[in-house]
Amino acid sequence: MTSDKWEADETLIRLFQSVGRILLDKDLEDSHSGNISTLWKDAEGNEKIVITAAGSQKGDLEPNQICFLSPSETDYGYYKASSETDIHAKILSIPGVRAVIHAHTKELTIMTFDEEEKPNKPSPFIPIDSLGFYHLNGRIPVDWVEVPCGSPEMTRIIPERLAQHKIMVLQGHGTFSRGSTVKKALFHVCLANNSGYIARQAQKLDIDIHNLREKITQSPSSFFPYPPNTYEQYEGAAEKIEGEEEITEEFKKTAARIFKSNLSPFHTGSMSIRGVDKILYAPKASMPREIGGPILDLPLSLKSKEKDRELTIHKQIYEQTDFQTVIHCCIPEAEAVSYFVPPGREKPIDRVVPIDAEGSFFYLAIPILPPAFQSETFIRLLHDYKIVIIRGGGVWSVGEQSLSEALHHPSSLRDICLYILGAYERGLDISKLQPDKAKQW
Repeated sequence: MTSDKWEADETLIRLFQSVGRILLDKDLEDSHSGNISTLWKDAEGNEKIVITAAGSQKGDLEPNQICFLSPSETDYGYYKASSETDIHAKILSIPGVRAVIHAHTKELTIMTFDEEEKPNKPSPFIPIDSLGFYHLNGRIPVDWVEVPCGSPEMTRIIPERLAQHKIMVLQGHGTFSRGSTVKKALFHVCLANNSGYIARQAQKLDIDIHNLREKITQSPSSFFPYPPNTYEQYEGAAEKIEGEEEITEEFKKTAARIFKSNLSPFHTGSMSIRGVDKILYAPKASMPREIGGPILDLPLSLKSKEKDRELTIHKQIYEQTDFQTVIHCCIPEAEAVSYFVPPGREKPIDRVVPIDAEGSFFYLAIPILPPAFQSETFIRLLHDYKIVIIRGGGVWSVGEQSLSEALHHPSSLRDICLYILGAYERGLDISKLQPDKAKQW
């Protein structure tokens, strides 16, 4: 085999290395599990399947652990490539598919186990969060196979599922995700596992997720304020503001912190900085430094029909307040807590009351609005509290000067929700842990 099959341009190698590190750092793989593949054209225009080598450490990929194979012939490279190369090749033959990721999505795997006698057809996983529900088309198929590692049954079933769905779960094994790019396949993986995590946290709070799923499926618009932007909406946009190096760096630093601190899944959320007559806007606020994302310079004035609903909300906040920065995050713990129905009550809570010392110091309470919220009420609460949770619609926060100031609020809220989840899981009465002054709110 010629050496050029083991070499790629630097951009492709860096992309595989970055995605491999992200999968490991986000606990979506163990040190050696899973694989990444894409279609790639060499200098002569010949298309190759590029796939990680069998047994390679995805978080520490070396260039010689990335294999280049013919999509139509089996050559030596197949013996070095992943044991699931045949599955990847079939998925990559689906029209429009140019990348595949197999990941050990632990949260989603846990939520798709069942106790049914085998063989059986497991129920699909239905997300209860807006990102998972809309981006993954309302459900994720789940399949059981007798031999869930490199078997002919897998080679048949997985491509069949991915011809119709963006991602699927092999029960007890993990997920296979496809996309038009490696980044988009990663996006699907991150959203799917995030949806599994939210559902698991909701169960810890004794939320009836079966009933919730039925209602969401019947009427998504009753539970989610608006569908999120498509992943492709800002593809190809610049990743920096020309002549604004300092502001660009602030965006990148804040975006990396949102991603690393699990305040929003990969390439979700949004953030902005207000200018005199413009808005500097990042429509994918959760961005690892290695991959980045778009940062736009847009007019501050509000159009009557913005295509981006989140951008509209950013502009409405600036139009009616003096705040200088806005961040929107989809914090999974806040998503779950917003559905919490305390014992003895019939409806979910309308505020989060911190039970930890630091949370109570900064916030007497954090308001929760329903999906069909009134804009005037939302902006008034933002003015008073600097942070507002929209049930089914994420968390909005504002700053009077910097993105760092706006970032502090969702970062604190995640900790506040983690303490509430942990205390309730221990069987403690949350109301007894709340400060007395909060009960007068």
